[in-house]
Amino acid sequence: MSHPPHAYTTASPPCGMDLDAIARGSLSSNLFITISGPPGCGGTTLTEALARALDCGYVSGGDIFREVADERGMGLSQLTAKAEETDAIDRAIDERLRTIAEQWGMANKPFILESRLAGWLAGNRADLRIWLDAPEEVRVERTADRTEMDAEMRVRQISEIGRYESYYGIDLTDRSFYDLTVNTARWGPTATFRIVAQAIEAYDPIADEGAFVTPDVPL
Repeated sequence: MSHPPHAYTTASPPCGMDLDAIARGSLSSNLFITISGPPGCGGTTLTEALARALDCGYVSGGDIFREVADERGMGLSQLTAKAEETDAIDRAIDERLRTIAEQWGMANKPFILESRLAGWLAGNRADLRIWLDAPEEVRVERTADRTEMDAEMRVRQISEIGRYESYYGIDLTDRSFYDLTVNTARWGPTATFRIVAQAIEAYDPIADEGAFVTPDVPL
């Protein structure tokens, strides 16, 4: 089967990682993986490392946000402000993320979808759903030197729980359906990658007794 039509990103070596641990194509798998977590959790670093190891593409919620901004001729700050005024922006982004999940869920090829809502939007289409987190003070320190735009997005994250419960009836604090949860304050980027890589390598579809069922999100 050919790749689904949506454009995706190919990973370069992540900075600060043990490159020997993430040689391109060093992992062999056809899993569709989602990575989620709050800002500063290490999601982008893990996504890029896994994409390199699996030699596969990935899409992040940030990619889609920038794509929507470009299509509307708006800057990121403008789109962020607009998204605070109406739920149409969030719904448009989430619809695109779910379409990508639907396409790659049937592709039988490795792929990674990264966003706060990726595990929910992919639902039972995903083969492996990962949640990354770290104590708030650690995440704040990690993101302290980011741009003003990143700061705006972090502020916006605060209202996510209420927004998504209002939009879709989703409880973002419910992490019971994730297959793997890692506190990235306890393990650094390389160790986190190795934990997840070991889970991927050890995965046996024949021995798999089933994932936690996740209902479709009513977009």
